[in-house]
Amino acid sequence: MNYRPRTPDTRFLLEAVLDAPRRLAALPPFADFDAELQGQVLDQAATFVADIVAPLQRTGDEVGCRLEGGAVQTPPGFPEAYRAFVAGGWPGLAVPVDDGGQGLPAVLEAVLYEWLAAANHGFTMAPGLLHGAFECLRHHGSEALKQRYLPKIANGEWLATMCLTEAHAGSDLGQVRTRAEEQADGSVRVAGTKIFISGGEHDLTDNIVHLVLCRLPDAPAGPKGLSLALVPKQLDDGTRNAVNCERIEDKMGLHGSPTCVMRFDGATGWLVGEPGRGLAAMFVMMNAARLHVALQGIGLLDAAWQKADAYARERRQMRAPGATGDEASLIVEHPAVARVLDTQRAWIDGARLIAYRTAMQLDIARHGADAAAREAAQRWCNLVTPVLKAACTQQAFDGASACLQVFGGHGYVREWGIERIVRDARVTMIYEGTNEIQAIDLLVRKVLPDAGAGLAATLLALRNELDASRDADADVQRRLAQLRYLTTQLAMAAHARPRLAYEVADDYLRLVMLAMLAWAWARIDQAPGADEGHARAAAAFRRWVLPEFEMRAGIVKRACEETIALQAGAMR
Repeated sequence: MNYRPRTPDTRFLLEAVLDAPRRLAALPPFADFDAELQGQVLDQAATFVADIVAPLQRTGDEVGCRLEGGAVQTPPGFPEAYRAFVAGGWPGLAVPVDDGGQGLPAVLEAVLYEWLAAANHGFTMAPGLLHGAFECLRHHGSEALKQRYLPKIANGEWLATMCLTEAHAGSDLGQVRTRAEEQADGSVRVAGTKIFISGGEHDLTDNIVHLVLCRLPDAPAGPKGLSLALVPKQLDDGTRNAVNCERIEDKMGLHGSPTCVMRFDGATGWLVGEPGRGLAAMFVMMNAARLHVALQGIGLLDAAWQKADAYARERRQMRAPGATGDEASLIVEHPAVARVLDTQRAWIDGARLIAYRTAMQLDIARHGADAAAREAAQRWCNLVTPVLKAACTQQAFDGASACLQVFGGHGYVREWGIERIVRDARVTMIYEGTNEIQAIDLLVRKVLPDAGAGLAATLLALRNELDASRDADADVQRRLAQLRYLTTQLAMAAHARPRLAYEVADDYLRLVMLAMLAWAWARIDQAPGADEGHARAAAAFRRWVLPEFEMRAGIVKRACEETIALQAGAMR
């Protein structure tokens, strides 16, 4: 029951719903891109994922990684699979041709990493930061650093890490203590310890490029005093840098990925970007990683759904309501099981559409000919990335747990593999910024500063893609309008009591995701080629998922009304 990508479903969303080949071909770098090329890439990616990566997921989970003498040994088969990944050109799929990549659209890379995470989340952690490291270095690195490191990051010959967290600091990066001292030759010496470093040490590549948040001696306290340094595992002369893996964590899941405690003992490095501007450089990497984590959530949920759906079509238990004859029914015929499966399918396809659109918007923001279109695309990415990261990872864990329930007691044992997905999915709600931080980022930092004007423009653009003459589309338009109005109320109330925004941020993010899912299913519903599975998922979305919109809206509205009433009372 290894994962296999459902390529026709992906092509349906990209071609019939999003019109991706035509829209992307309008951008100068992708003038030769078409549906045929897209299909070829997806078919090859699906074969690689299903035949090479997916069969290693059980070994990765049960054998895991080992640390011996400061060196990490990854599970059997992982080094060979990674070499095949590099040989196939997959690391450079969306890297510009001038930088040694294939120059294909970002949405194809998004699909690839969604499938990889679904097939083998532990393995996918290794190359998962390549794109972000490439973008960070490309935008902020010196010419010397780019010439030395970009080509090998682009083609995957060297892997990269993101070294942010320290034991005493957690998510509060302003408390980072790792020090960097500038040297006469332009390098820095980095000293400190970082925790939770995915792939900090391994046997997949000869060199590992660590991007390390640090503080120069004269830097002010807090986040504004942070710098970013590139610290390689091996120096140019082949000697080992003063970078050591102290231990690997014994984790709930992701056993195929070594999560390391890394110690930098005066290691040689070079600043990336300006001193004291490390977070600005690092956020390029973090934003790319957050979209990929959202895709991990979608992929893991799809993997769980595939297992549960296959099991439900083979397992017989009792007679379903309305069934005839004496034979026990397939459990997929039982309404409780069908509801679980159709609900998860509704989340998978709806979230996929939003995530794929986001990946397309990344390319429009970079390459669009029209300035207004570039601005709108960047606004979409800024607003939607935290929504996707939080909502998709939450549903990955909740939905995988629901899919485990389909197996009954069999789901709780390792044989079927569903419990592994539940364990692996849980961390996605934590890393790359906890889901609570994503909600605060959305509401406090991105929506409220302009009183919701940017979000309103994005929602209006979605409304204009719908057909008001269709009842379903008109209902979605009503909810988009309701969200715009509620945002205005919230902006007023939060101005009176700033704490309010932090209290309702999770509910607000969920509201935005549900409104966008409603838009996504309206688009899927009217696309040519939608099949019976889409119809069942659409019905499940309207019956079992969308009613949460009213509940979350009620929570936010009541909190706003109470705040305004208290404010009015205080003024009397």
